[in-house]
Amino acid sequence: MVNYEAPVVMGDESIMDPKSHGTSMVPVQSNLRWGCDFKTADKICNFNRHYAEYSGYFMNSNFPKEESAASGEITFYDSNTGRPLFFSPRGRNFKQFMEESNAHGWPSFRDAEVNWDYVRVLPNGETISVDGTHLGHNLPDKHGNRYCINLVCVAGKPN
Repeated sequence: MVNYEAPVVMGDESIMDPKSHGTSMVPVQSNLRWGCDFKTADKICNFNRHYAEYSGYFMNSNFPKEESAASGEITFYDSNTGRPLFFSPRGRNFKQFMEESNAHGWPSFRDAEVNWDYVRVLPNGETISVDGTHLGHNLPDKHGNRYCINLVCVAGKPN
């Protein structure tokens, strides 16, 4: 177990206690962005603590067709609540974001791209929303914290 240093905001297991819909109060939104699958998203976001969408899912979604450097900074919203969780690219360009994400198989965010108002990291590295949405994991590398996040969990629309 790790206690990550600032800017990481640590959370505790109680955030992931059972609620009316798995670990969340609500199911995922019915019309997710980038063509993300509702059933896959609901399972991973609300009824899962360890598993992920398959590696490369985001590259097979509509994300690379719909987003580009021309998109500017993209806001990634909680697929359950619509709260803004990540902003990318921030502190790097779109090409760098896509290269790193593609190399790891999942969208990969850095500390500057995390909205700490709504994102928490548990001592085991699990990355979650304050509302109980499983997002992915913090997998630090030589460049610092890297949040490996399921696209289906951040494909919501603003609330």
